[in-house]
Amino acid sequence: MTIKLLAIGKTDNKQLQQLIQDYTKRLGFYIKFDLDIIPDLKKVKNLSEEQQKQKEGELILNKLKPTDVLILLDENGKQFDSVEFSNYLQKHMNSGIKQLVFVIGGPYGFSKDVYTKAQGKVSLSKMTFSHQMVRLFVIEQLYRGFTILKNEPYHHR
Repeated sequence: MTIKLLAIGKTDNKQLQQLIQDYTKRLGFYIKFDLDIIPDLKKVKNLSEEQQKQKEGELILNKLKPTDVLILLDENGKQFDSVEFSNYLQKHMNSGIKQLVFVIGGPYGFSKDVYTKAQGKVSLSKMTFSHQMVRLFVIEQLYRGFTILKNEPYHHR
C-alpha cells in the first residue's frame, strides 16, 4: 500500500519544511509515502468561497485514481488517539487497497464533490491549525502509527 498526502499550497516556513522532510524520510522506512502539493489558486480575490472550494475540489479529484481510498482531514471527522490511529492504518493495509489518500483542503474546506467521493473523515483536533502545520502533524502521526504497529519505542504508552 502507498499513502499519499495531498495538500493545497506550498509550505513557506523553512523550519516546517525541514521537519516535514525529516518525518517523510522516517516514514519511508515503513511504507511508500508521497506528499503531493497542489499549487495555490491564482486570482482568488474574484472568487467566492464556494467557487474557490469548487476549483480546489476539481484539482483534488484530478489527482485521484479510481481505486484510491480518499480520507479527508476535516474538523468534523472521527478523532483517534495515536494507538487507535495506528489500528485504523492497519485495517486499511489489511483491506488490500493500493493507495490511501489523505487530503488537507484549502482555507474554506472541501467542495461537495470531494465530500461525495470521500470514504472517510479524520479530525486531528477540535482546535484549528494552519494548513502548513497540519502537514507536519499528519506525517508525524503516520510515522508514530507505524512505530506503534512495529512495537518500536518512539511512542510512549
